[in-house]
Amino acid sequence: MNYRISEIALPLDGTMDDLQVLTAKRLGVTPGEVKRLRLWKKSVDARKKSDVHFSCTVECECARLRSRGDRKIHEALSYRYELPQSRPMPVRPVVVGFGPAGLFAALILAQAGQRPIVLERGQAVEDRAKAVEQFWQTGNLDPQSNVQFGEGGAGTFSDGKLNTGTKDKRARKVLEEFVAAGAPEEILYEAKPHIGTDRLPGAVRQIRETICRLGGTVRFDSTVVDFLAKDGCITGVQVQPRTGEAYVLEAETVILAVGHSARDTFFRLDQMKIPMQPKLFSVGARIEHPQALINRAQYGKFAEHPALGAADYKLAVHLPSGRGVYTFCMCPGGSVVAAASEAGRLVTNGMSNFARDGQNANAALLVGVGPEDYGDDSPLAGVQFQRHLEERAYQLGGGAYAAPVQRAEDFLQRRASKRLGTVQPTYRPGVQPCSLDHCLPETIADSMRQGILQMDRYLHGFAYPDAVLTAVESRSSSPVRILRDEVYQSPLLRGFYPCGEGAGYAGGIISAAVDGIRCAEKVLEQTF
Repeated sequence: MNYRISEIALPLDGTMDDLQVLTAKRLGVTPGEVKRLRLWKKSVDARKKSDVHFSCTVECECARLRSRGDRKIHEALSYRYELPQSRPMPVRPVVVGFGPAGLFAALILAQAGQRPIVLERGQAVEDRAKAVEQFWQTGNLDPQSNVQFGEGGAGTFSDGKLNTGTKDKRARKVLEEFVAAGAPEEILYEAKPHIGTDRLPGAVRQIRETICRLGGTVRFDSTVVDFLAKDGCITGVQVQPRTGEAYVLEAETVILAVGHSARDTFFRLDQMKIPMQPKLFSVGARIEHPQALINRAQYGKFAEHPALGAADYKLAVHLPSGRGVYTFCMCPGGSVVAAASEAGRLVTNGMSNFARDGQNANAALLVGVGPEDYGDDSPLAGVQFQRHLEERAYQLGGGAYAAPVQRAEDFLQRRASKRLGTVQPTYRPGVQPCSLDHCLPETIADSMRQGILQMDRYLHGFAYPDAVLTAVESRSSSPVRILRDEVYQSPLLRGFYPCGEGAGYAGGIISAAVDGIRCAEKVLEQTF
């Protein structure tokens, strides 16, 4: 019989042998009767600073069970992803965008034998990494291949977080494909899995090679500039390569997975009267602390234990004004990165390598915004709001993509920073101390101030005077939702499948990948 047992407390120095003994005790059997023991989930339990330990969920085989009535023991049901049945499509399906949603939509279509054609405006991940590094060093931006655009999407230059709030079982398929592509096997059981920006590109490249081996085609440096339709059905896309003349690619099925920064695409769809609506999103800044401070706040006397690594956090408060303030995309031992995709507009993001061994921790400190902040409720009002903030941040930093920064103490006291303290900002290509009140709307800045003080009650040291705020964080999620019906197609354009984070249906690598799988499944269902 296969069992799944949860909430097994394992000491920080515990081994798999220790876990086998603890599992046997829970089952009421001898350790030798526990067969094929494997971790299903592992997390840090730091609720009591005097007893920080791992909380484990395991699966195993056992011929008998004596611990009747234990609600944390269940029969383990194996998971295996099954491709929907489909028939060969007369015209090869097209996937626009090669972030997590497009990557997994194309993978499913390829595994089903449909030979998808992928069009990505940015470069292959290995070339893209060079363009991004050059931007960080020199401030020379490539608008088509950068932190936002290119193979792997925006998540490639992040912490590579793979945790998600979705309960969809397809998330397991995503994790298994990443492991098959060379990602660390521990992402299958870590409660907060991450690959790291140093390892994610290799996994993405391997998945691309699998797609091509199965008959798919990936065309980089290929921007889709228009969508062709007839009688309410998609008939093709117009493609502009980086070099050479534009061409039309025939298509009866198009999965649109362009990501949250493809503003030119949003404006073209609006011109075509494709149904869209504004979506709530969040803006703010990155906040950096010493990683050692976060470790002590979270783990107490266990902060330096080698089994724990860099601590993370996730905070949220609700203000009397009705606004929510929260942290997002926390990067332990990471850095704040330049993430612009448009000339003269400055954007920040966070990034960590797999080891998470940097001196600083950073996270987005965000405030929810809506039509009352943009000024109107037109579909693209949020895009214009983002652009306005990004332009102000660029100007405040002095140009050349230097970022405006401010010490937390100065920000709380509403005074401009003249210098920085013990926390040295990690943002490249440079920073400019100033007052972020010249960049952020008053309601947003005041909400962030209240949020910092309230969050300090839950995470001691969050209001650390020398913590650094770097503006502006404006791309936490898509500002629009491209509407789709129950079969995931646009109500006014058959064969057109808005997908992933850019279309407003996901938030993060896993949820975007899962939405890509769902869209591919809907496409396959339409072949009958």
